[in-house]
Amino acid sequence: MRTPLPDWPVFGFVDDVRRALDDARRRGRTSVLATLVAVEGGGPRPVGTQMVFIDSGDASPDPVAGYFSGGCVESDIADHAYACLADGEPRRLVYGEGSPWPDIRLLCGARIEILLERLEASDPALAILLEAWAARRPADWVTDGRRRACGAPGEVEAWDGAFTRRCDPAQKLVVFGSDPTALAIAALGAQSGFETTLVRGKGPEAPPPVPGLAYSRQSPAEALAAIGTDAWTAVAIASHNLEVDREALAAALPSAAGYVGLLGAKRRLDERLAPLRAAGVPETVLSRVHAPIGLDIGGKAPWAVAVSVIGEIMAERFGGGRKA
Repeated sequence: MRTPLPDWPVFGFVDDVRRALDDARRRGRTSVLATLVAVEGGGPRPVGTQMVFIDSGDASPDPVAGYFSGGCVESDIADHAYACLADGEPRRLVYGEGSPWPDIRLLCGARIEILLERLEASDPALAILLEAWAARRPADWVTDGRRRACGAPGEVEAWDGAFTRRCDPAQKLVVFGSDPTALAIAALGAQSGFETTLVRGKGPEAPPPVPGLAYSRQSPAEALAAIGTDAWTAVAIASHNLEVDREALAAALPSAAGYVGLLGAKRRLDERLAPLRAAGVPETVLSRVHAPIGLDIGGKAPWAVAVSVIGEIMAERFGGGRKA
């Protein structure tokens, strides 16, 4: 009999299951990848959402990651996933209208379809997926449950019955600053699953006491060069220091970062951009900065600002609304 799911579903905090898949592969464990392949009627999670169930034995306290419905179907999916681990047969599960399990209902009234596939640690497509994830390259995962392939977007042509999921790099966040607001932005970013680094040039040698947070004592330019930027990188400048703000803007705005935000009143923006403007940096580059940073939620306490900043970064990534 499988181990029951925990009473408190903290496994559902995980939105990107690739880290769990990588952990399973490194330990030589087989896993079952569950992918939401169809939604009708406004389900709680979008198509492409995934869970992973790991045949971890007694080696891991976290054999499950991700969620689909907030508790309506996860336990039943787990039963099927561990049956898939045992026999290797893929499964397509339907909940809602047309389901063979009418007693299992989604409270939202939606119909969802989930594909289960067993992945051996040595699976070639899994290796390609995780190599792309480590290198921060987007990839397409194409599968019908029995046959699967992975490659750069557009590289793998789907076949009849196959489902294609686009897998973008994980969100990265770089925060410049040292005060409680900067710490709150960085802490909430890390807790939200972002690959987060706090940069405090010549700061204390001891890192901030925030779990999952990387730390750099380099200058803004050195730090961004070492961390690297791409379209899935957000930069939050929250130093309250004119020179640090200017240095961080000079490094971040011409970079590949997909989001650059500056803390502070809008009237201070021209002063911070003045050296770049004088150096001839195009207005199209300067206009990339979000200032004042974050969504307008009305609060100015550290956690309120952090919520507004992380909310704006998520809105940019997922195509949500702009400032109120």
